[in-house]
Amino acid sequence: MIGNVWSAKCRFELTRHGTIGGELLEEAMDWLIRLREAPDAYLDRQAFENWINTSSAHRKAWEQACRTWQLLGETSPEDVRSGALPSRSAGEAQSAYRKTAGRIGLAVAACLLLTLASPYITRHLKADLLTQAAERLTVSLEDGTRVELAPATAVDTDFSRTSRSVTLLRGEAFFTVEPDASRPFIVNASGVEIKVVGTAFNVHVEREATSVDLVHGRVELTAKQSDRSFELTPGDSFLVRQSDGETTQTRQSPDDMAGWRNNRLFVENATIASVVEELRRYHKAWITIPSSDLASRRVTGLYDLSQPDRALEALVTPHGGTVHHVSPYLRVLSFL
Repeated sequence: MIGNVWSAKCRFELTRHGTIGGELLEEAMDWLIRLREAPDAYLDRQAFENWINTSSAHRKAWEQACRTWQLLGETSPEDVRSGALPSRSAGEAQSAYRKTAGRIGLAVAACLLLTLASPYITRHLKADLLTQAAERLTVSLEDGTRVELAPATAVDTDFSRTSRSVTLLRGEAFFTVEPDASRPFIVNASGVEIKVVGTAFNVHVEREATSVDLVHGRVELTAKQSDRSFELTPGDSFLVRQSDGETTQTRQSPDDMAGWRNNRLFVENATIASVVEELRRYHKAWITIPSSDLASRRVTGLYDLSQPDRALEALVTPHGGTVHHVSPYLRVLSFL
């Protein structure tokens, strides 16, 4: 079960990031287990040679699977392909297979981690302020500006005698800016620049869009992709889509903005997948949805971020879904 869940997650993420196809990686992991547990199986070896010689992508998937397996202290790729492993009885092979199959989830998870780690490591090296999942942080910058970081957020700061600049590398932050007419405060956030003198506003960088909510004061916002500028007044909620720079401006009560500061998450006609992506930042466990049907269902509701497990239940139960507590570090949402 866990192996299937991680395989599904790995297939989605690796395909999304344009690397080795998740299905090929899964096939490679299956071959690795079969050859490791039955090294003398001639027919399997012939079938494997046919598979690995199909294309360069098949060979790369095999190499990546082997590298992942080695991270777990397992057999080297050369030993697997050469058949150097000792032969085993059928009973021994079955027993070993059960033990190995139980670790396939870890292997695929490690592979996923290696594939996705690079951009996160880069951001973390650049960041001056960081929070992990389910962690919040409030800091005062050297000019007196107050920054509240939501979970899983990274911020870089760059101050001088003539300028104040911060970059929201990922996540979400609420800024209460100390006025200084001689040094405008500038926030860069994934294709958006916000320029202020003194005000309070929330900025959220997501995979598909960057949003800015103005609580009080005034800000000048520039959508870099279209090079268009906008002036926001209190109650303006502004969204810039990452793919094409398209902008959307709506109005809401300033009291309802930055609801995460009060442990509230309100969504309207959002997919379950997008809500889960948000809840991951507030949960210490990884949350995955193998079912694309469940992931694509749409919801409208208010969820309590201080109790993410209850939020998950409230999210999927109306659609016939269940939250499986696989371990303290894994939640699986499915129809089963």
